[in-house]
Amino acid sequence: MKVYTQVIGNVHSNEWIEALRSVQIETITLDQWSAQKSRLVAESDRGEQYAIALARGQRLADGDILDYDPEAHRALVVDVKMHEVMVIELDRLVRFTPEYIARTAFELGHAIGNQHWPAVVKGTCVYVPLTVDRKVMESVMRTHAIENVTVTFRRGAEVIPYLAPHEVRRLFGGTDPATAEHAHHHRTQ
Repeated sequence: MKVYTQVIGNVHSNEWIEALRSVQIETITLDQWSAQKSRLVAESDRGEQYAIALARGQRLADGDILDYDPEAHRALVVDVKMHEVMVIELDRLVRFTPEYIARTAFELGHAIGNQHWPAVVKGTCVYVPLTVDRKVMESVMRTHAIENVTVTFRRGAEVIPYLAPHEVRRLFGGTDPATAEHAHHHRTQ
């Protein structure tokens, strides 16, 4: 089994678009958690197993090219399936008093924390991965009706460029809505 140790390009970059037109693309589909690993074995859409061992701290992105052979007319490409992210924008709060900002931050922390949703704060944005159905998350935010914050939903791939690798792992690590459970932590005496 060949081990791929580097990404040679990305299908979304202009330099690769033309080169890939005349080749057959074999795809390795990864979920957002697997894409954060630097070492893994993955299966392609053709049933082939591939070992990936990237340098520490390097991660796979959607469209990354692991192999390109123009003579064989083939390329091996990574397809990362990212979930949506709820983005809570706090930039409008800066015009208010520190007391108002503190109260709003506490209310927001209560709303997110009570649901056990992981979150990453970066600048004036709070990023929360979808761990439950989007409609449920929208309903929770409407119920709490936190004033002067904006809630939108974005594709995970749109958010990743703004985050450091450890923040991406915190945001997407183990947050697959298909398998996530709402768990309360109970104290044992």
